[in-house]
Amino acid sequence: MNSLEIDKAPSATRVVVAMSGGVDSSTVAAMLVEDGYDVIGVTLQLYDHGRARGRPGSCCAGEDIHDARRVADRLGIPHYVLDYEQKFRTQVIDAFADSYASGETPVPCILCNQTVKFADLLGTARDLGADALVTGHYVRRRRGAGGPELHRAADDTRDQSYFLFATTPEQLDYLRFPLGELAKTETRGTASRLGLAVADKPDSQDICFVPGGRYARVVESLRPDAFEPGDIVDIHGTVLGGHGGIGRFTVGQRRGLGIASDQPLYVTRIEPQTRRVVVGPRDALMQRHLRVGGVNWLGDGEGPAESQRIQARVRSTRPPAAAALQARDDGTVGVAFDDPETGIAPGQACVFYDGERVLGGGWILRDEPLAA
Repeated sequence: MNSLEIDKAPSATRVVVAMSGGVDSSTVAAMLVEDGYDVIGVTLQLYDHGRARGRPGSCCAGEDIHDARRVADRLGIPHYVLDYEQKFRTQVIDAFADSYASGETPVPCILCNQTVKFADLLGTARDLGADALVTGHYVRRRRGAGGPELHRAADDTRDQSYFLFATTPEQLDYLRFPLGELAKTETRGTASRLGLAVADKPDSQDICFVPGGRYARVVESLRPDAFEPGDIVDIHGTVLGGHGGIGRFTVGQRRGLGIASDQPLYVTRIEPQTRRVVVGPRDALMQRHLRVGGVNWLGDGEGPAESQRIQARVRSTRPPAAAALQARDDGTVGVAFDDPETGIAPGQACVFYDGERVLGGGWILRDEPLAA
């Protein structure tokens, strides 16, 4: 059994490494080459590389493709660039715009992993005769009694498990994540030791196809109907002012409301049918119950138990919080937190944990009552 838990010698083990052009995936490729694996690098061009060239904080386009190619040349491995721009447009960017037009708050990185990377790219890796698809994500894959399990990264500050909840058991059986036990400083140190030019390259910060975080411009260009005017109302329905489109707002937002108030106000709800943006005090964001659809289950058994204690995370930047799951007859899952959470937004993911283990997750639905 080699270091990737494949019953072959490294030299007889072909792996495809998803190379984004950043330090993480580049280091993974270099580590595997050093260990004697048969490595193929694959980079996805996901959007117009001309517009992205030279823009810091991007990925999968322009300068990043160039960096991935340079690393592959340095390592002496085959490197392929696959044009997935149309797939990315339909499966991620259009879905992103649709979500905002529906008054939701999307997480495009999850959709990208769920569709383009762990479905389409995984199929390409199999076509290339690879024994595994390897990525630079900071998560851990552990062998459990029932098969491979997904666990949080050893370094909580780098953990990316929230973005990978939609990974299916079948995909997890084929995927490998060598950086899951490392801190970012260790990764950069390894990159420096192996002579990689990207060792000091900054991490990507924004959504890759949204320059400077200006998501409203992207949404308006694709779904102009999300920018029809409407009312801003308080939690009692009193009109406080107007707005230039629900596509400019997310639940929990405080800045940019354009209304005067003697207390801080936050977006508590967005109503796409009436184009109303509902605002209220911070207390109005507090919520203990939500309902989740599109559930992917990675725990034991066929799905959540009728009632099961877990920890749940509703934003990638928050630690998991104590909660209870309740399976429902309609295929959705109810989540009840022990203590109220703030800013729970339709369209975001809710990810389930049992300690370090990822049990799965799903998408927060709109129609749960706002109060416990």
